[in-house]
Amino acid sequence: MISVDSIRDCLEGSIPATVATCAADGTPNVSQVSQVHYVDGAHVALSFQFFNKTRENVLANPRAAVAVIDPITAVQYRLALEYLRTETEGPLFERMKAKLAGIASHSGMSGVFRLLGADVYRVLGIERLPGKEVPAPPKRSLLAALRSCSERLIGCNDLGRLLDELLVCLDEVFGIGHAMVLVPDGAGKRLYTVASRGYPASGVGSEIPMGCGVIGVAARERTPIRISHMTSDYAYGQAIRERAAQEGLADRLETMIPLPGLPDARSQLAVPVITGGRLLGVLYVESAEEMRFGYDDEDALVALATQTGMVVRLLQEAAESHEEAPAAAARTQPPGGSPVPIRHYAADGSVFIGDDYLIKGVAGAIFCKLLRDYSREQRTEFSNRELRLDASIRLPDISDNLEARLILLARRLAERCEFLSIEKTGRGRFRLNVARPFKLVEIPA
Repeated sequence: MISVDSIRDCLEGSIPATVATCAADGTPNVSQVSQVHYVDGAHVALSFQFFNKTRENVLANPRAAVAVIDPITAVQYRLALEYLRTETEGPLFERMKAKLAGIASHSGMSGVFRLLGADVYRVLGIERLPGKEVPAPPKRSLLAALRSCSERLIGCNDLGRLLDELLVCLDEVFGIGHAMVLVPDGAGKRLYTVASRGYPASGVGSEIPMGCGVIGVAARERTPIRISHMTSDYAYGQAIRERAAQEGLADRLETMIPLPGLPDARSQLAVPVITGGRLLGVLYVESAEEMRFGYDDEDALVALATQTGMVVRLLQEAAESHEEAPAAAARTQPPGGSPVPIRHYAADGSVFIGDDYLIKGVAGAIFCKLLRDYSREQRTEFSNRELRLDASIRLPDISDNLEARLILLARRLAERCEFLSIEKTGRGRFRLNVARPFKLVEIPA
């Protein structure tokens, strides 16, 4: 018996499918459909783009036959389907919408292919149709790659190393050279880049609004989003600037850190990292090669993201159970030289070192707390625990967000400041290194 899982290559949308339906009086109709989408082992979804004869027939007589073609082997299959429902929002709809945008762009139909709904069907049976078969090339062993990466990730003992090792594994084991990890802010409105690989600039600290592009939609819907062809519908640069303008943030665009990314990405895949029902972040990969990521790649990266989330949870629990007490106020000899002005804007927490934008939000508030304590006491030793207890930082009640923000701050300092750095000194402890005097200027809202 042929299963839906065994023919998933036919459901990529690279070759249009043919659908046959009947009206209530038995009159047949045959047409093409842009996309037959894999839902699970018993269901598929057809793209609903126009209210045409096919749509009219299905609503009156909920049976259909669909012919699909394997784009690699040219084998054809016929699926007997039963219409169940139409979804116009949610994870399935967003996955199909994103994929259809790529298909439309690839075929020059961007202005025509607009998804109105995802028609969900139960698969009653699948039969192979007569015809010649082209030998399929050997597939990569994604299971072996997943095993190798899992063994490497489980050995990481802090979040920063885990994120870096994840991206190295994608490059060295999966052959995916362009990737990044983003984490949500406390309010759940934006995502921040905390690690990347394969780009000229890291883009650490760059933002994406929740629901914007492949990454934002994957985070909002908590579902993988995959596109196999280039599409302007999910281009980030312009989309982010338009969203900023809509939200009245146009005057702050000069402080936006450019998002790393390929200018000509033809394949994109964003996978949410979830554990305990909570969104920890999004793993995003891309390629200049069309059709680079298929269903099997999606499955493997979902499993890898799940493994990553489990390691994050273990690290978090270990840190909370063994975290050291708040550090004593250690004093150091202040460095010499003329002070550098550091401005902190209370309105959004943004921080400028001289005229150079550094960071904002909670990470900016943490940074200014460290600078204040150093200015008053020449203190350099700090602990995560005391940051959680400091009400002035307004830290969200999510422990792993604190660690992610410290990583973000440390990496931005490493990229943008020569005389300030953050150094991890133990479990839940770190040091502020100061090599030049500074003057903190607080600008109220």
